[in-house]
Amino acid sequence: MTDFGTIDVYVGTMKAVMARLCPRARFIDITHAVQPQNIQQAAFTLFTSFRYFPPGTVFLVVVDPGVGSVRRPLAAHAGDYYFVGPDNGVLTYALAEYEEVAVVELTNTDYRLDILSHTFHGRDIFAPAAAHLANGITLAEFGPPVDDYYRLPPPLLDISGSTISGEVIHIDHFGNVVTSIGEIRRSSSGSLYLIAPFALAGKRQPVLTLPSSVSISLSKLKLARIHKTYSEVPPGAALALVGSSGYLEISINGGSAAQAFNVTIGDPITLQIG
Repeated sequence: MTDFGTIDVYVGTMKAVMARLCPRARFIDITHAVQPQNIQQAAFTLFTSFRYFPPGTVFLVVVDPGVGSVRRPLAAHAGDYYFVGPDNGVLTYALAEYEEVAVVELTNTDYRLDILSHTFHGRDIFAPAAAHLANGITLAEFGPPVDDYYRLPPPLLDISGSTISGEVIHIDHFGNVVTSIGEIRRSSSGSLYLIAPFALAGKRQPVLTLPSSVSISLSKLKLARIHKTYSEVPPGAALALVGSSGYLEISINGGSAAQAFNVTIGDPITLQIG
């Protein structure tokens, strides 16, 4: 996963490095369309996707505005997975799912390319490390352990009485606006309840039951309920629903909510109960 896009050679070059070092590797692109330099969006994207991959998967995450600076290159082992990326918070939410996490700094030059660029550590440091991990090199061989790796603060989610305050954390290709109000789950009886998200080691507990009738405010938009599907409103109409990752989304049936309401990542949203 990167913010490189697919027009330039960067993604293909990184895959080429890994294919030479680990010919048996299979590659799955989560996305290369993370908003440029948006570390929090990258962390959330990894968080909502990594658990669906097979055990033993090595996740290579390069969203790295600090490339070439003093920020450290890292590799981590948590649960059934390995992660490689810069020490800037991109791994925060995924690693927070586990009580036991091992993290090392990638200092061993045996597992880098011979010539090191100051601006493309994805090719020269991170891709080789991911390939060597896939080849079975143990984490300890890459460098010394790290306990003070950088952790992003959780996205805004404040519950004050009957008011829930959050922020926009992702906008997908369709213009659906994903917010930090989640995880929202639906019980067998159809009731919605809010889980405290991004809790350490996956210890999420229900914190609030949501009625079907609420007051949601985002930009100039006001909505009065949470729907199940897009088709519950007419084409072109706005709605709130619980998206596939369990987070509250603002959408337009057949359109782009982000464009229609001029919404960007970081914008505030409130949900009022009663």
